Amino acid sequence: MKGGLSLLLDTHLLLWAAGEPERLSAKARALLLDPANQLVFSAASLWEISIKNSLDRADFNVDPRRLWRMLLVNGYRELPVTSEHTVAVNDLPKLHKDPFDRILVAQTRVEGLLLLTVDKVVAKYGEGVRKV
Repeated sequence: MKGGLSLLLDTHLLLWAAGEPERLSAKARALLLDPANQLVFSAASLWEISIKNSLDRADFNVDPRRLWRMLLVNGYRELPVTSEHTVAVNDLPKLHKDPFDRILVAQTRVEGLLLLTVDKVVAKYGEGVRKV
């Protein structure tokens, strides 16, 4: 990954990249298709998908186990949730209430990643977050 970025995708971008790529912006598509960039997904996103899928949320209608395997086969790197990530949530400003988005921001900061998001509220965290 010489010269590239390590990109953590938020849950919606992850779902769109996997199943609805036409929903991606041109900016997001360019970053995801750049072979120099390493694409990363968080275990927290799969947890969110599993919970919301089990609640029959239409926007999370995907088999999380199949998605997980597909991401790994397609070269995405899995980022587990660690205790360091969870305690880093405590250091975040109270900009967003969604615990899944907050853990992604914390992971980004701890791991030195760039979080790609479509959420304008998440983008307010600034450093390490880019709205695409």
